Amino acid sequence: MLRLSNFADYGVVIMTATARAEGGLVAASLVSGQTGIPVPTVAKLMNHLARGGLLTSHRGVSGGFTLARPASQISLAEIVEAIDGPIALTHCCGEHPEGCELMAHCAVRPHWEPVSRAVHQALAQVSLAALASQPDQPEPAGQKVDA
Repeated sequence: MLRLSNFADYGVVIMTATARAEGGLVAASLVSGQTGIPVPTVAKLMNHLARGGLLTSHRGVSGGFTLARPASQISLAEIVEAIDGPIALTHCCGEHPEGCELMAHCAVRPHWEPVSRAVHQALAQVSLAALASQPDQPEPAGQKVDA
């Protein structure tokens, strides 16, 4: 089963809640109340997403976070990568492929790179704006939002 980590999943939910605020400042407590994700986890992930360049932090009593760019210019791939690092389906396609014990004899390894790239491209085609759209108002099928 191919599946996002819990933190990447939560990051997508947090970014979606932030996008729905339509430019307003959102605090971790507000996002937690809207999503059911515990406040400490929301705060940690919002800081992580800010370090990844997807959120902007505003300090102070009335501070919070806003999207660093319009939701239409942030992709699902960027969110996942900000939390989990580069998208790679196997260990040999990741940041440290030398850790794979089978690498010297694996005939399948050359085929994993294009598959990982295809998954990345598929996730890159999905904008945060599309994720944040209300279920009763989906974007038209097949519409691509360029980043």
